[in-house]
Amino acid sequence: MQIVFLDRDTLAPSVRLGRPACAHTWIEYPTTTPAQVVERLQGASVTIVNKVRLGAAELAALPALRLIVLAATGSDNVDLAACRERGIHVCNVQGYAGPSVPEHALALMLALARNLKGWQLSLAAGRWQESGRFCFFDHGIMDLAGRQLGIIGRGTIGRDLGRRAEALGLTVRYATSLRGGEPTPDRLPLDELLQSSDILSLHCPLTEQTRHLIGAAELAAMKPGALLINVGRGGLVDELALLAALRSGHLGGAGFDVASQEPPPADHPLMQALALPNFILTPHVAWASAGAMQRLADQVIENIDAFTAGTPLRQLV
Repeated sequence: MQIVFLDRDTLAPSVRLGRPACAHTWIEYPTTTPAQVVERLQGASVTIVNKVRLGAAELAALPALRLIVLAATGSDNVDLAACRERGIHVCNVQGYAGPSVPEHALALMLALARNLKGWQLSLAAGRWQESGRFCFFDHGIMDLAGRQLGIIGRGTIGRDLGRRAEALGLTVRYATSLRGGEPTPDRLPLDELLQSSDILSLHCPLTEQTRHLIGAAELAAMKPGALLINVGRGGLVDELALLAALRSGHLGGAGFDVASQEPPPADHPLMQALALPNFILTPHVAWASAGAMQRLADQVIENIDAFTAGTPLRQLV
């Protein structure tokens, strides 16, 4: 069995990546461009990918491919319908990113609520010395206790974030499922969640239904001064509309770990927003604690072993 990992550099060098129990040939590449995919997977029966795109055209040129192992939870880079047509199994990794992602989301909330970036910029500009006092009041500070956190996506990460937020005194409400369902005491329709939440955090997958889920109209519907957290997928938010809402002052702040294009070019809306004191951007590392990456790597090998044993795990297709 030939196993090819197309983008090994999406895991840190310190991560220990074991080897499957079955007889196999292992090939790994640091990165792979779209033009290199078909050539590198010729003869491979298993491929491991994180961000490399596997579309219908690539899959049609790879008759030996039997299993795609996603080194991630999201599957928007793989054409699942084409995999079904060709009998290619697809599995992902699940639950590995807790507590890493919820803690990162909470860190962004705390940093924005306490205006840490604004204070750091003021200190670097010499404002403390200029003030002549033991403290100064250039930036507002919000207590999280007593505020409402609205969470879109009630999966494992969304629920884990909710439990942590409640421990800090926040009231937690979730968006009603986009697939339907009646509101419950802790679930609200999206329009009500936007209007009532002091902080909104996104934890849903990127699909055609959720692309630009938060656009200009949704941002305008949010409370003045509210905070927006996105550690899910960049495409969930209309980033030009976000930049406008931050510049206008309607949005109190935003903390993002993802962008619609990664890495974003210098003129990307999120890169422009970095000049603002109330915007924080991290480079898609919310998931990347040492423990989380090792759990991911372990599940990748576990998925291959389970497939070859005839008992597949975590199947998407």
